[in-house]
Amino acid sequence: MKKWEKQTMKIAALGAMALTLAGCATAKSSSSQGNNPGKTIKIGVNMELSGSAAGYGEQQKQGIQLAVKKINKSGGIKVGGTKKKIQLVIRDNKTSNTTAASVAAQLVNNDKVVAVVGPATTSAGTAAIPNMTKAAVPSVSPSATDPDYTLQKSGKVQKYIFRACYQNNFQGATAATFVTKNLKAKRVAILTDNSGDYGTGLTKAFKKQYRGTVVSSQTFQEGDKDFNAILTALKHKRIDAIYAPGYYSEIGLIVKQARQAGIKAPIVGSDGMADAKLAQIAGKSNATSVYYTTPFSTKASATNKVASKFMSAYKAKYGSTAPTFSALAYDSVYMIKAAIEKEGSANSVKIADGLAKLKNFKGVTGTTTIDKQHNPEKTISIEQLTNGVVSKVYNVK
Repeated sequence: MKKWEKQTMKIAALGAMALTLAGCATAKSSSSQGNNPGKTIKIGVNMELSGSAAGYGEQQKQGIQLAVKKINKSGGIKVGGTKKKIQLVIRDNKTSNTTAASVAAQLVNNDKVVAVVGPATTSAGTAAIPNMTKAAVPSVSPSATDPDYTLQKSGKVQKYIFRACYQNNFQGATAATFVTKNLKAKRVAILTDNSGDYGTGLTKAFKKQYRGTVVSSQTFQEGDKDFNAILTALKHKRIDAIYAPGYYSEIGLIVKQARQAGIKAPIVGSDGMADAKLAQIAGKSNATSVYYTTPFSTKASATNKVASKFMSAYKAKYGSTAPTFSALAYDSVYMIKAAIEKEGSANSVKIADGLAKLKNFKGVTGTTTIDKQHNPEKTISIEQLTNGVVSKVYNVK
């Protein structure tokens, strides 16, 4: 009986030891969370390649592909003592929040990417956050500008969410200061795209900063074509400037119809206007005394060697001047590269750590430092159009 008891106790002890070791193994595996690279570094692209924001998504895809081509041509990204090339996994979120969330899940769970560039819009990016966070994989949005994008509801930062662009409140406030100090505008009219947070957020920031009189505040919707009723009403008011935050597709028509109505006041807007298509829609002669805030100026090559090389490469590849959204997407890829090289690891959690520590990153859109809320601290520019061409650049820090 005693012999049997001793044998039983021995087996029990061995079993307990096995469970302890198993527990240690489980704890170890759970602590090494996130995705790891294989022979290549897989970077996902969750982008609006069809739907209403496809124009911006395609521009960003071009910037991403250009960056990856250059990095791979030089041998790839240095990880410890070796170099690994980037493998892009591109998926279309169709400018749909539901699809953006689904694409995020596919990229992190099926494709096993270690980082993601995109989405382009705040709403699609926000929809993707839960799946990115659950998988512990970071994303860098080139253009999600809503101030709360990188924050949880509690105000705490989203650990895996970053952006390469500045927030709406920064560019809205900058536009208000510019209108007051540079244009000396004491009376303004505001035309807001209220289809989403982009236009309404910019307007809110502008109004908060502006010290003059808002004579009229009107709204429009994405896809609207006829703005004559609004503009006719403004024509009979005394205004020094118009603030119209939105995208080139609608603002181009506003500029055209305003000039045709005889309104000569300066029209000031946001980075959604930073595209050559604005002048095409408005007509070159109408696109005069038009200003917009932008993180990237086409005249940046004069003082920024990184921008100069990028613009030359873009022109050679695509046959046109590089747009702002391509520049931001290009920088997004290089931010991920810098994070990997800083940490000496392409594990997704380590990449997030590296992105959070990014300081004085020299990019196409300027020198960037990531703050505690995962926003870039960088210079903002205001471009002035004359006859559809950028005639002057104002730099604001």
